Amino acid sequence: MSSGVRSLNANAEVMGSQAALFMNINAAKGLYDVMKTNLGPKGTIKMLVGGAGDIKLTKDGNVLLREMQIQNPTAVMIARAAVAQDDITGDGTTSTVLLIGELMKQAERYLSEGVHPRVISEGYEVAKRAAVEFLKEYKEDVGAEDRETLHCVARTSLRTKLREQLADQLTDAVVDAVLTIKKPDQPIDLHMVEIMTMRHKLSSDTKLIRGLVLDHGARHPDMPKIMENVFVLNCNISLEYEKSEVNSGFFYSSAEQREKLVAAERAVTDEKVQRIIQLKRQVCTDSNSSFLVVNQKGIDLQSLDLLAKEGIMALRRAKKRNMERLQLACGGLTINSVEELEPACLGKAGKVYEHILGEEKYTFVEDVANPTSCTILIKGPNDHTIAQLKDAVRDGLRAVKNCLDDEALVPGAGAFEVACAAHLREHTMKKVSGKSKIGIEAFAEALMGIPKILAENSGYDPQETVIALAEEQADGLCVGFDISSGLPNDPHLSGIYDNYIVKRQVLQSAPVIASQLLLVDEVLRAGIQMRR
Repeated sequence: MSSGVRSLNANAEVMGSQAALFMNINAAKGLYDVMKTNLGPKGTIKMLVGGAGDIKLTKDGNVLLREMQIQNPTAVMIARAAVAQDDITGDGTTSTVLLIGELMKQAERYLSEGVHPRVISEGYEVAKRAAVEFLKEYKEDVGAEDRETLHCVARTSLRTKLREQLADQLTDAVVDAVLTIKKPDQPIDLHMVEIMTMRHKLSSDTKLIRGLVLDHGARHPDMPKIMENVFVLNCNISLEYEKSEVNSGFFYSSAEQREKLVAAERAVTDEKVQRIIQLKRQVCTDSNSSFLVVNQKGIDLQSLDLLAKEGIMALRRAKKRNMERLQLACGGLTINSVEELEPACLGKAGKVYEHILGEEKYTFVEDVANPTSCTILIKGPNDHTIAQLKDAVRDGLRAVKNCLDDEALVPGAGAFEVACAAHLREHTMKKVSGKSKIGIEAFAEALMGIPKILAENSGYDPQETVIALAEEQADGLCVGFDISSGLPNDPHLSGIYDNYIVKRQVLQSAPVIASQLLLVDEVLRAGIQMRR
């Protein structure tokens, strides 16, 4: 075919059958070698250095694949498939790359012995269907209110991204955040969990705020900084002087007339402020009550002064997303005109206080009654720590959400891979005749690569680990790898669980990509846009 292509385009670059195949295999193995040291809680961290010298420390596969500059087209294809995995399920990027790499490594062994790629590809397809069916039987149903199991899922996800002590501390915050925003018979919207970052103190000071943290504060020095038992008015009303939309002018012949004109200009705005003050006096009947105004539009200095004299804390030009979350956190309604003001439209918060950090002001709205929105406040001494925490928290939130959506889990620590490999060898291979058995055997061997890497990253001998796991599995036990002792262990006892949807997506995408790469017999550069 190469001669045919060259007769059409003399400048075409053609890579032959064997060269194309082994280019794909080497690209998959190269990406596999980069990513494999990241797998598991004992995985190592990569340092990414940008062109401007900026540094990023991470062991999150999704961040690595997005930030790394990959030039090999096959490696780019694998990276895109893995990133798509993260977009769909929130986790499993590293696992996808590793399984594709293992499948290509196992295929290389048989290809060098003269087996046709189509035979291996057909075996992979049979093994994929059998593995997905086995996963449906192997998964364990979970109750939506099983808080302890949700803790286990979040902890398993966070420990692969952060050190153990910090991951365990964040577990409570992540689980409580998802349960806070969960509404019966409605899909969980993780956008209702605000992730706020503050470069302050240590990463261990990261916490869940059952309310809201606004990234601005009051604009008047005399306004109260700490309030309790607070009524919250969420409004979208202009409390500042506005120029007329048409060209107009005022003419006066004396100082008295000028004063009247100025007073008339202020009268409209002052009337709106007085209506708010009247509502405050109506609801705050004792000295223990306070009043907070959060306005999406502006508040001018005279209006701020009037509100401050009444002991009202006012925030202006609040972001729309904060206004929506404030309504969900505190209750009440968003008011668009002063005619709608009434006690029923007010939200309620137990405590509101202002925190000043350098030149930045933050307003905390806490102790709300029935919040359906909340904030995870991430603290850290530097930008590297904050970025790492932010990525880990996002993955933890997705893991808990997936568990609640699927109402099912899969035992982790490599337990599924060991069980699935045994199932393929003992049951699936007996149902299949012909050369497809080669592909199924290669698939089973590739699955065992995951516990091998877990053992290698933890400092144990991978071959001994695989043999010990296979022996325990032969006795009919659910067995995974314990990274602390290096021995086979029941993941139920350690509380290690993986998401069902993540495993299913990995099993469905990785063999398809591997099969497509194996069936490439020529690489052509003969497009219209090719370089001259």
